Amino acid sequence: MLTVAMVASLASGALWQQWRSVEIEAAERSRVQSLWLLTGALDWARLILREDARSGGADYLSEPWAVPLEEARLSTFLAADKKSQPDDDAGASQTFLSGQITDLQGRLNVTNLVDLDGKVSEPWLKAFAKLFQMLTLPPAELLALAENLRMALDASPENAGLPQAPLMPQRVEQLVWLGLSERSLSVLRPYITLLPERTPVNLNTASASVLSACIPSLDMAQAQRLVSLRQASHFKTLADAAAQLGQMTVPLSDTQHAISSRFFEVQGRLRLDQTVVEEHSVVQRNGLEVRTLWRDRGSVRR
Repeated sequence: MLTVAMVASLASGALWQQWRSVEIEAAERSRVQSLWLLTGALDWARLILREDARSGGADYLSEPWAVPLEEARLSTFLAADKKSQPDDDAGASQTFLSGQITDLQGRLNVTNLVDLDGKVSEPWLKAFAKLFQMLTLPPAELLALAENLRMALDASPENAGLPQAPLMPQRVEQLVWLGLSERSLSVLRPYITLLPERTPVNLNTASASVLSACIPSLDMAQAQRLVSLRQASHFKTLADAAAQLGQMTVPLSDTQHAISSRFFEVQGRLRLDQTVVEEHSVVQRNGLEVRTLWRDRGSVRR
């Protein structure tokens, strides 16, 4: 009986080790497959943005890049591939892909709060103050954000040696380093972005709240009207937008306002068996060149 018990224990241990190895291999295979599929999806998004750049002109929400990709079977995309094998199609039928491209210049860029000369920008501070007021957020947090950002961007040796000099954030969620509370950041997230350079707001893609914030004389009712007008016909030039706005105390400026964009966020979501993998990327378009600035990926097992 002792011998039988020992053999059974060894056999169960070997079986468990084999099962564990199979599970690890399957998880690694799914991870690698997800990586390549999402990389392909990002390349596809970059291709769409590059082809859009060929036509030139304004960037607006009726263009192909702005249409979200609803969840669809991967086999749908492989159907036209004559080299696709039946086994590949069977695996692809269990894989679902979705995603969208978002114009980041349709938001207020936090980097704009500091001018090239290293001082807090008064026009952009007023725009952010107006947004904070609309969202009922504490003005003190905005002042702390602007001052800490100024210090973070100051590359002088005198500033670098100060113990209170903060690190420069690279992501929106890292703005808590500069004085924003978690609550304020969650409220602001749909309306702000953090880009590596100063950028104007695209009037063709900005929400009514962002339009009202970046155009001093515009209230929310007028901003909603402007959004309705551009849905019928997008703004081809800043003059088109100014004509719809009528008489303004402060005219549109090409340093604060635009009708085209260069920075976009690409969101991809892959559902493979019981695992969901999501990826967020930021890309910069300069002419026909579309390069990836950063990528974040996370997975959730359902």
